[in-house]
Amino acid sequence: MRTRYILPIISLFLIISGITTTKASGEQPIKPPSGTLEGLITNNGEPIPYATVQIKSTMIGTATTDEGNFAMSAPEGKHTVVVRALGYKPVEREILIREGQTQQLHLEIEEDVLGLEQVVVTADRNSEKRKESSVIVNTLSNAMLQAVQTANLSEGLAYSPGLRIENNCGNCGANSLRMNGLDGPYSQILINGRPIFSGLAAVYGLELMPSNMIERIEVVRGGGSALYGSNAIAGTVNVITREPVTNQYSISAQTSQIGSMIEDADQGSDKQINFNATLSGKENKNGLALYGSLRKRTPFDVNDDGFSELSELDNTTIGAQWSLRTGYKSKLVTDFFHIDEHRRGGDSFDLPYHEALIAEATEHKINTASASWHLFTGANQELNIYMAGQDIKRDSYYGAGKALDAYGNTHDLSYSGGVQYKILNPGLNIITGAEVNGGNLLDKKLGYREFILDEETMNVVAENVPSRTIADQKSMVGGVFAQLEKKINEFSISGGLRLDHYTIEDFVTGSENSNNVLSPRITMLYGLTSPFQVRASYAKGYRAPQIFDEDLHIETSDSRQVIHENDPDLKQETSHSFTGSLSYTIERANSNLELLAEFFHTQLQDPFANEIGTPDASGRVIYTRINEEEGATVQGVNLEAKWAPATFFDLNAGFTIQTSEYGAPQDFNEIRFLRTPDNYGFFTINWKPVEHWEFTTNGIYTGEMLVPYFGPLADDQEAGLLKESDPFFDWAAKVTYCLETNVGDFDFFVGAKNILNSYQNDFDTGAERDPGYIYGPVNPRTVYAGLKISNIF
Repeated sequence: MRTRYILPIISLFLIISGITTTKASGEQPIKPPSGTLEGLITNNGEPIPYATVQIKSTMIGTATTDEGNFAMSAPEGKHTVVVRALGYKPVEREILIREGQTQQLHLEIEEDVLGLEQVVVTADRNSEKRKESSVIVNTLSNAMLQAVQTANLSEGLAYSPGLRIENNCGNCGANSLRMNGLDGPYSQILINGRPIFSGLAAVYGLELMPSNMIERIEVVRGGGSALYGSNAIAGTVNVITREPVTNQYSISAQTSQIGSMIEDADQGSDKQINFNATLSGKENKNGLALYGSLRKRTPFDVNDDGFSELSELDNTTIGAQWSLRTGYKSKLVTDFFHIDEHRRGGDSFDLPYHEALIAEATEHKINTASASWHLFTGANQELNIYMAGQDIKRDSYYGAGKALDAYGNTHDLSYSGGVQYKILNPGLNIITGAEVNGGNLLDKKLGYREFILDEETMNVVAENVPSRTIADQKSMVGGVFAQLEKKINEFSISGGLRLDHYTIEDFVTGSENSNNVLSPRITMLYGLTSPFQVRASYAKGYRAPQIFDEDLHIETSDSRQVIHENDPDLKQETSHSFTGSLSYTIERANSNLELLAEFFHTQLQDPFANEIGTPDASGRVIYTRINEEEGATVQGVNLEAKWAPATFFDLNAGFTIQTSEYGAPQDFNEIRFLRTPDNYGFFTINWKPVEHWEFTTNGIYTGEMLVPYFGPLADDQEAGLLKESDPFFDWAAKVTYCLETNVGDFDFFVGAKNILNSYQNDFDTGAERDPGYIYGPVNPRTVYAGLKISNIF
């Protein structure tokens, strides 16, 4: 059966199943609201404002006021009320609503200092408490992103254990995420749970998304192909955008000085303005969240050679989420955001691209939209139908030596659509679904008009150079998945299975690659209610032989240009991932502690590796992606610690010790993965010594790594040489003063990043420099100051 027929058939089947299940259970349709539920939500007698109060298995809900009070209409009958508030443990309570009467409900809720009771969705495609999840889920809240003063998604991910962000290009600052020792394409980036973050978006996308558009980030390390399909070998990063819950707004402005007090460096500046607003209708029947960001960064040259180490940026982002309660048991949620960004690196920023000695420049226009419809078909049964898409238009220039043939144009459309059905019963959860993910990518080098001298006539004549198609690819993956989770006393076990069929058509080479892939996963958890918890999991994953993010970025110098392409015989890469963890938690009034050790082992079969070619007469080098027949192994341990001895102090830290090796020597006769340190980690400390004041300090450690160098100082520039970097420690600090007034809260903040200026000190220089020879922290010493104004009304 062709894959395109799978989705509508499964969708129809699940809808019919849901309706049948509802009728079979004898459940009657919800009657119009006939009673009132009102009450008070407190903690130790103090009211909790802006907590959400919802009737379970319906879309009926509201939020508490400044004084912790709430009131809403409710249908007659027995119901379960769920109360949630940020930083507190959720509470469920049974109630009885009688027609024409008012039911009172006063609930005391407890603080959740360690976030163990926080509800997460990425681990099993289901809303579940973090402590009860059979795989480790790390969350980065918007409050945490603000505390460490991150400008974008890229900077925030560095504060999650097992994750590392690196800059891969000294010209344009293309960033890459490494998770558990594996580079960017091994990690699946999700936007609100949908895999529409394409390979083109991943080139610069982590830096394109401002942190103020993010409600939270959920990170799951380990194989996730059983739930999310291709490329989820190292793990998944789910970016969840702002949701409208209360009526509030905030606006902030920040200015930064890059390269402060660095000798011989031309200081750069980075300015950013952010705004957010959420509006919620009566009883949350509808809601609107708005956000936007303006950022402008000047180029930064650390060694005064006229060529930038940090690119010029001009970014504008706007977005919105709109939700509508279409019935007592159904809701429609839509999202949209637009990113418009210009970036340029190299030299001579006041000249056109082709007049500079080196210019790497891109202009992105990204539009992302999604729609999701949720319907409760019965008690603890939910149907979700969704669709999402991302359209990217990119104009680019990757050229050196005033080249005219370096202008390019790229169009990329990625999409995802599917259906998911959940049956959540006490002790047994079943999730099934089907989805189609795909994309169309077209990348061209533009033609131009070249004026040459005709040697016979000695006249200058014009010659048209036609455009060239670099990449023209169409990919489609259709899949069905199912997962069952069983809980017995302290034990939880879940098994998932996904069947994918992928087809990748390359219209440049005329080739087509397709295959059926079965991806199983099994996870186990012991200690559901115990302070000691033991987890273990196995997952199989894969990567299809498609175009990846590094293929769409070109490293350029005056003597060398790197082009990436796939070997015609490139085949699918397969992974087998094993993880095991031991955690211990203490939750007391005056001491909250969470310790975790997670061991990981990933075996790669036919892993992708680069075969470096010989430069041609024009200096062009082809990096050909091939399969390494001897495989590769990545293994290590992630260590985590969270400590909150009091409400005014908390510490969060993570450290990774790992090895990443091919089964046989690769380039430079080396089996170790390049640009992959064996150890790295971070810490954050938040301290509120007195009222109105907050002090935050954080640091990122990066161990030694092997970095290839192909610049003019290499003994053999064609063969290059391998260097070992020094370790780096990027330390930052921030002080915030909060002034509370009747018109809103005013947060004044000042801080510094990379205070010790632990920054690369051997950047290559000149037009022939190797732009790929870059490592260590992305930014040099930077000082900043700003103001945030917020209010809830």
